[in-house]
Amino acid sequence: MKTFHGGIHPGDHKEATNKKEIVNLTPPSELIFPLSQHIGAPSKPCVNIGDTVCMGQKIAEADGFVSANIHSSVSGKVKAIEKRLHPNGLPTMSIVIENDGLDTEAAPIEGYGEDYEKKSPKEIINIIKEAGIVGMGGATFPTHVKLSVPDEAKIDYVIINGAECEPYLTSDHRAMLETPNEIIGGLLVLMHIFGLKDGYIGVENNKTDAIAVLEKEAALVKDKNIHIVTLKTKYPQGAEKQLINAVCGRKMAPGTLPWQVGCIVNNIDTCASTYRAVVKGTPLTTRIVTLGGSALKNPMNYKVRIGTPFSYVVEQSGGLSEPAEKVLMGGPMMGLSVPNMDVPVIKGTSGILALPAKEAKLDKESPCIRCAKCVYVCPMSLQPNLLDSAARLHDIDKLKKLNVTDCIECGSCAFVCPSKRRQVQQIKIAKVKLREIAQRAKA
Repeated sequence: MKTFHGGIHPGDHKEATNKKEIVNLTPPSELIFPLSQHIGAPSKPCVNIGDTVCMGQKIAEADGFVSANIHSSVSGKVKAIEKRLHPNGLPTMSIVIENDGLDTEAAPIEGYGEDYEKKSPKEIINIIKEAGIVGMGGATFPTHVKLSVPDEAKIDYVIINGAECEPYLTSDHRAMLETPNEIIGGLLVLMHIFGLKDGYIGVENNKTDAIAVLEKEAALVKDKNIHIVTLKTKYPQGAEKQLINAVCGRKMAPGTLPWQVGCIVNNIDTCASTYRAVVKGTPLTTRIVTLGGSALKNPMNYKVRIGTPFSYVVEQSGGLSEPAEKVLMGGPMMGLSVPNMDVPVIKGTSGILALPAKEAKLDKESPCIRCAKCVYVCPMSLQPNLLDSAARLHDIDKLKKLNVTDCIECGSCAFVCPSKRRQVQQIKIAKVKLREIAQRAKA
């Protein structure tokens, strides 16, 4: 089994949902669409208050190259364009739509069809852009930007990330079991863009059923080779740099991007969304969400309309069995703690985790004992203990010397630390300070 240097083995906590099929969740009466659901510039509204919209209609358009379109996931009326609370805790300009319950569909994306192999890469990438597709593993980088590599770039590998190494999350696992045709179909689209005969899907070996289903589907493909690569179950196997290293043995130097080592990496749900956009003409309006955590009565996997409040998703599953001390968007290692459950599902919401007080409580920090456990497990071969110390001392020069920007913020260091040091929090703060310094220098 292929793997990478470092990493940890946290309890996966997937048994509550990995056998539960995806349920199509009926949308609520009101949906909220933040204009920032992706890395880059916020989208710009292209509807007005009082407008009637259709399901799949573009309601906000990309405002710059690194940005993404947003489409309504229901039909209804634009109720408001105002600041609402984002999952990141900040009031963010949002479009609020009152659902009419009719699901009146908008026209499909122009240029779609099963004959995509007759189209140029630029035409296909434009369809993906129009569909508003972003990285749905949580990073939310606009997919059309990722695929728009320089003309001189030589792409040898298209890799689909089916590792799903975060504890609790099983949305990608269920998608691989239930919609392998869409995943393989999306991979074939991406392979066509770069003129490749071989494509790769990396899956951890704790998902043997998914591996078997994907291999069966891959065997139906003619004239091209789909490789299902079995990966060792280890966190953070799904991180881009670690996945590339495991699948094809290539290493990314500090500051480089995947295309610079000949690779393109996409998430399972991103890949399936690409298929639906290019072949079916369907924009990104839904995503699969794992509803997990021991504070829930009934953990589930849902297909959720983007814009649906977290509270509605939890209510539809049966509610809480005990108070949730903390609610996370995503997994427990890299997920974001949300301010309350009134925030909406966005394109990067892979999971909603409700954790009771006994699981959410943070232990008190103690001084570092120089055990070097964090160094041994760091998948980026950094020195988290020294980065933590430099961050607390605001030592900018030392942070740069220690390559703080190479940290992928996976949390492996904090997980193994016997002193319960919160290294990742300090590193994140340090990165923000470095960006502020760089921006002031440019100004």
